[in-house]
Amino acid sequence: MTVTIRDATPDDEARWRELWKDYLAFYEVTVDETITDSTWRRIFDPASAIFMRVAEVDGKVMGFTLSLTHEGTWIHGKDCYLEDLFVDPAARGRGVGRALMDDLVSLSKKNGWSRLYWHTSEENKTARALYDSYVENDGHIRYRINF
Repeated sequence: MTVTIRDATPDDEARWRELWKDYLAFYEVTVDETITDSTWRRIFDPASAIFMRVAEVDGKVMGFTLSLTHEGTWIHGKDCYLEDLFVDPAARGRGVGRALMDDLVSLSKKNGWSRLYWHTSEENKTARALYDSYVENDGHIRYRINF
């Protein structure tokens, strides 16, 4: 099995929407369709910091990352925030998630970004096993106020 990581293209929309739906279901959340539409548009908007990478296995998109870069107050350069990573359940355990993470590490180094960071649910044992292989949990707790 060969995993190819690449930038998303407009042709990936239908497959991404399938995976996005499964991703939201996994986290038991619902977002308005207008948010999904807006997210898709921003991926290709040069003014947006959001970018998407996809993982292809045998020519089919089987996973994606949605990330963005931003400035920070404790760094020179930019941070890369991995907001979403999802792998089709049929491809899990086959190196797709690791290939997506390795890709972001490589992009971060290539682009001179200062840090790569992300969050996940405490209960997401599969993702945490992958993430723990990159770096130890730094002990920070996330707080969020929704408006």
